[in-house]
Amino acid sequence: MQRIYKTSQRMVAGIAMGLAVASTSVYANGPIGEHVHQLQQHIPHYSEEVDMLIRQVDEVIATYADKGKQGVQSDVLIDYWEAVDFHAAIETSYVPVYALIWQGLFGVKDAIEKGKALQQVRQQQRLFETSLWQALGAVKLAAQYQQQGKLAQAGKENSPGTASQTITEINHRLDRVVAKAAEKLPQQAIDIVHSTYLNLFEGLEGQLIEQDASLVEGLEKDFNVTLPVALKEQADITIIRQIVTQMQTKLNQAQGLLNKAEKSTRDVF
Repeated sequence: MQRIYKTSQRMVAGIAMGLAVASTSVYANGPIGEHVHQLQQHIPHYSEEVDMLIRQVDEVIATYADKGKQGVQSDVLIDYWEAVDFHAAIETSYVPVYALIWQGLFGVKDAIEKGKALQQVRQQQRLFETSLWQALGAVKLAAQYQQQGKLAQAGKENSPGTASQTITEINHRLDRVVAKAAEKLPQQAIDIVHSTYLNLFEGLEGQLIEQDASLVEGLEKDFNVTLPVALKEQADITIIRQIVTQMQTKLNQAQGLLNKAEKSTRDVF
């Protein structure tokens, strides 16, 4: 019972933080949409989208079972997920579950691309579906708190300043992730990853997509899948450090692109 209570506390805190930033944030696919400010009246719509996503993924897997990996375009799985309003609803409500959805989705995608046995693909499918239902529950909880006005006092972490300074701060936080992993505090490390993604990296994605969309997609997978999974499984610290180093290399590349774009804008004006 105590464990459930603590989990609920973390979820409520995460929901409060997520909805507090929704009015000012721009997410991976552009503006988040007014629907996230009126969650309760959109619950039926989100429920329909969850049902639709489950059917769409099942259809892809059925095609895989029939025709093999050559007969499947696994990239459509990402397209399906990013096309629904529910994507923004859970992204702004509770990032940890949002990350689980990405993990499940990439699990299905990777299993198909590697030609794994149907049983293994179905196992990833079940994880994806479980995370979707969990996410719908989180959004329903967020809707209740939103209606009750209990999220109004929650605030966003202060932004470090420029895009370049933000990336520097992200790199510093990733160093903290490695430190917490080394201290055998995986949950604290995961919390830092989620917080960094929501409060810092998300604000840069709109600018970065214009410069290198594939770089953004890679970093989003790193933040929501690769690094959290490694931390949750308590991978060797050497592996954690390698993942973080690769992320920091990508972030430094992003920093260079943003600096170049900023200089170009200054030159024009």
